Amino acid sequence: MQPETTSIAARLRAPRAAAIAGIFFAVLLITSLVLIRRAVPADPLEAGVWLQIHASNVVLALNLVPFAGIAFLWFIGVLRDRLGEREDRFFATVFLGSGLLFLAMLFMSAAMVGGLIIAYTADPSRLIGSTTFTSARAMAYEIMNIYAIRMAGVFMIATSTLALRTGFLARWIAWLGYAVALLLLLSSRYIEGILMVFPLWVLLISLYILIDNLYRPSPAATTTSEQESHE
Repeated sequence: MQPETTSIAARLRAPRAAAIAGIFFAVLLITSLVLIRRAVPADPLEAGVWLQIHASNVVLALNLVPFAGIAFLWFIGVLRDRLGEREDRFFATVFLGSGLLFLAMLFMSAAMVGGLIIAYTADPSRLIGSTTFTSARAMAYEIMNIYAIRMAGVFMIATSTLALRTGFLARWIAWLGYAVALLLLLSSRYIEGILMVFPLWVLLISLYILIDNLYRPSPAATTTSEQESHE
């Protein structure tokens, strides 16, 4: 295969890989958040009765989080590859940093909840209503509903700015990203399900990239048609 043909094939695969990774991330994270929201009360000071009733559903949700994180890392990497030489270094740094921080906080919060479940399995009578449970539960809640949400908003702002500057996404998606990011940055910690808008936005981007890639004529086909017209 010629080097030019190999390069074209790589450019064609990259958007599809980003779209598929983004769809996997969105579906897995939304499923995990829904399971946790249905099992765990929103009140961070709740005594822990859910450990007796819905622990298995929470374990399932937590097991989905690592795979969602892997898909999100893949999504970030392929998006940067799609930007290529058009990438702005400043916003690319904010884009990458905020995405990694969001992922780290997501993993940390999930690990803390998983630790509570393990501690409850070891000694149920001592954990329920204890100071240890209250502290760990409150920390996991704060990490997700304050810090991770803000990093998701910064990630959306950086992605939307790069989209406006490079044109790798439709402008209306970029402006929608700004609006949703502002909502995340200014939202209260007590708005239930606010984090759900982030994977939904990633899902929208992924579907747009996938559809755009499927219906846009390939570079090889464009080059061939131009050569035929010149002949």
